[in-house]
Amino acid sequence: MPALATTALLLAAGCSSPPSRPDSGATTGSRAEAAAATATERPLAVAAAPEDTATATARPGATGAQAQRSKLSVSSYDSRTRRAVISPDGGADTRSPSPSASPSPSASQSPRHTAVGDVIASAPAPGAPHGLLAEVTKVIGETAEGTEVQTEPARLNALLGDDTAKGSVPVAPAAFAVDELLPDVDVSWSKTGDVHVGPEGATVPLGSLRLDVRADLPTAQAGTASASTSTAASVSGFVQIAPRVDFRYGGEGAAAAPASAYLGVSGDWSSGWALTGRADASATPARIPFATLHADPVLQVGPVPVVVNLDLTYYLQVSGDGRITVDVEQQVKGDFTAGGTFGPAQGWTPVSSSDMTSTPVRTSVTTAGSVKAALGAEASVGLYGTVGVVADLAPYVRGEATGTVTGTDDRFEADGSWAVYGGVDLTGTLRLQLTIFGTPVFRRDIPLGALHREWPLAGSDTP
Repeated sequence: MPALATTALLLAAGCSSPPSRPDSGATTGSRAEAAAATATERPLAVAAAPEDTATATARPGATGAQAQRSKLSVSSYDSRTRRAVISPDGGADTRSPSPSASPSPSASQSPRHTAVGDVIASAPAPGAPHGLLAEVTKVIGETAEGTEVQTEPARLNALLGDDTAKGSVPVAPAAFAVDELLPDVDVSWSKTGDVHVGPEGATVPLGSLRLDVRADLPTAQAGTASASTSTAASVSGFVQIAPRVDFRYGGEGAAAAPASAYLGVSGDWSSGWALTGRADASATPARIPFATLHADPVLQVGPVPVVVNLDLTYYLQVSGDGRITVDVEQQVKGDFTAGGTFGPAQGWTPVSSSDMTSTPVRTSVTTAGSVKAALGAEASVGLYGTVGVVADLAPYVRGEATGTVTGTDDRFEADGSWAVYGGVDLTGTLRLQLTIFGTPVFRRDIPLGALHREWPLAGSDTP
């Protein structure tokens, strides 16, 4: 007998009780109860779901209402009317439950028909490309494909109940659909047994997605004082990211809300870019998106498929006074985390961090003025088609000069001063839709706050 089950039995019987010959049926029942208690204390496993992951169902308030893998599947869904067709056997799953998942009823106990009150969690299905988490409010009738039902949005705690779960799951680069918004964008990635080599012979690390881009930037407008001397500005470089989805659920707390919850996105980041020339004067930073990416990774949280919606928009952004000409190149590496965490005392609060370092390859500043260029990404992460967290990560380089200046690396001639800085900005927002965890509704979006770090790269006063 496993040691934990033995301990549970001793505690249940009372260690000081005199020995006796228990009834064999009672012993069997005690062992089963002890084993079930031990199993439910273990957190649910959180991992990338297999492609054929099964639908999960639960009947809150019913006996044995724990979520379980089901032989039901979503044949179709209409997001306008919230009507779905649920088919028996179409999503049959004969695999054994996850070892760390709570025990589920046998296949004969799995619901073969849909009833009012059922809560259904499904991976992406016809009409529900971002997955479906819904409660059945009415059974409309039978069709050739299955049972047509009316649904309304449900909450995750209806399925996860008092279980706990915590995990961080990488998003496979091949899972992203990439929309290139500019002509000169190249996409590279790698997976086990299939490594794609990026531009200029750069090998993309396993599990990373890389985008290379080159774009011309607006120059000074004709007729302005600087137009005749303006040099066309351009930005070229790459950004490489290995994103992960972070998920945590802490079991039921007071008032049917979870004791804790977390949803976020994190990952390793590296980028390198060059800014050359003189950009147009712009009081408002000019943001140029060059690619959008979307993926719907499915996390297997015990028996429940939790569909995460991840969107990334990569962009170039430049601002300045239109007077400075630069030739700057740098490399940036580090990591980042952005998300929201819930606790019953403080409610939803933001989480954001970034640890990045940069190395200048080349720096040159000519004439007086200022300019700032960023190669960044805006990320949004949500569940079952509802956005929960929006984060904007923008590593940047900033140059400024006064007087008459010409500087290159450690050689410069100046009647004034110049400097080049590296930095990173991380901002974002928690959205109302995070209530999908079953947490209390908050009345407005909550800013993540602003994380800002800057460090000198080169300049007339740099040792």
